Amino acid sequence: MKRSHKAGLQVIIDFVPNHVARQYGSDAKPEGVTDLGEHDDVNISFSPRNNFYYFPGQKLEGELDFHFNAADPYVEYPARATGNDRFHAWVHVNDWYETVKLNYGVDYVNGRNCHFHPLPDTWTKMRDILLFWAGKGIDGFRCDMAEMVPVEFWGWAIPRVKQHYPVIFVAEVYNPAEYRNYIRIGHFDYLYDKVGLYDTLRAVMCRQTPAHHISHCWQAVEDIQSHMLNFLENHDEQRIASDFFAGHARPGIPGMIVAATLRDNPVMIYSGQELGERGMDEEGFSGCDGRTTIFDYWSVRSLRDWNNFGRFDGARLSPEQRELRATYAKILTAAATEPTITQGTFYDLTYANIENPYFNSDRQFAFLRKWENELLFVVVNFDRSEQTVYVKIPADAFQVLGIGDNEPARVKDLLGGDLGISTLTDACAYQLHLPAHSGTMLKFTYL
Repeated sequence: MKRSHKAGLQVIIDFVPNHVARQYGSDAKPEGVTDLGEHDDVNISFSPRNNFYYFPGQKLEGELDFHFNAADPYVEYPARATGNDRFHAWVHVNDWYETVKLNYGVDYVNGRNCHFHPLPDTWTKMRDILLFWAGKGIDGFRCDMAEMVPVEFWGWAIPRVKQHYPVIFVAEVYNPAEYRNYIRIGHFDYLYDKVGLYDTLRAVMCRQTPAHHISHCWQAVEDIQSHMLNFLENHDEQRIASDFFAGHARPGIPGMIVAATLRDNPVMIYSGQELGERGMDEEGFSGCDGRTTIFDYWSVRSLRDWNNFGRFDGARLSPEQRELRATYAKILTAAATEPTITQGTFYDLTYANIENPYFNSDRQFAFLRKWENELLFVVVNFDRSEQTVYVKIPADAFQVLGIGDNEPARVKDLLGGDLGISTLTDACAYQLHLPAHSGTMLKFTYL
């Protein structure tokens, strides 16, 4: 931890509150701490004092081989509920059969009745786990499948952890109807913007939906935008360059520009994304599925090439990989340091260009960000061919953002270099040449 902090890094660890392994047991718990399930009454299906859900008198069975390459089969009696809310002693091959669902006081079998008073035993155990790791000096928790845990638990636990430690909480929540509950009741700092922005950007990159649909994403979460966490890759999703997604890395460039600069909320990248990692290895547990395995002892080829036997000089990278990494560095540096992005006002240019015959809103997207005397003009091209576009800036944009029509400014392309003096005006659309799968981030500094 100290070494990471000394290097200027913060550490966020994965907290998995919904389930544990079927053979879970701690070999490092503090003295006096009991394991989850250690004192459960296994003769009743549900009790708020139990940590697991049980099926008394029933053995765990299913449509898979419980030997798992071991000499003797795995035996569980009585059977416990499975992590993906499978409340049955029989598990299917697509269930999370290697996991056990934790009991937070919700009786799922008998009408989903909640038993939160007195506090369920699991609540206090999980709070203590959070406090234990926060006490190690970590900076935050990424909470796996947070929406499968009652929001009431988070609303109770998170303030109690933050009372002692300044940590952040990130929720993996995929139900937009629950977003505001997990922020306002659950006290989460950030939520994955997966169902909205990620799914839309992926569809745009794969030519399955028009680029102007991106506007619907920010509109749907405008009141909670600062709490959304943007991304294009993570361990659950397929790599951009995989055969299952875009087929190569360049379509990710316009997507990354949008994800990183659209609003002032944070963005994350997955290790190897900036190198065009394809994820097409045939790993043991997951096979060839366009993802990078988290279940097997494995190394990632693009990262090995970047590491180059500990030299970290990228000598083994291809020219395309080095160019991609440099582009990602520019995008992320701007996202972290430019006030127009970290604090600026946002203005979507979609509505002004949806009928523009010289701007294809199916394949291009444009918006403005403004802070003090600086304006950021972002235009991206999701098309597979180069395009010359003319972007209309409406009179309303000048009024809302407080900039003068046709006012001179120094212009710098944050992905390129200085461009000299230029102006924006409602009277004439702004001309741009955009290579395939690219974008421009023009910073106007008014004189």
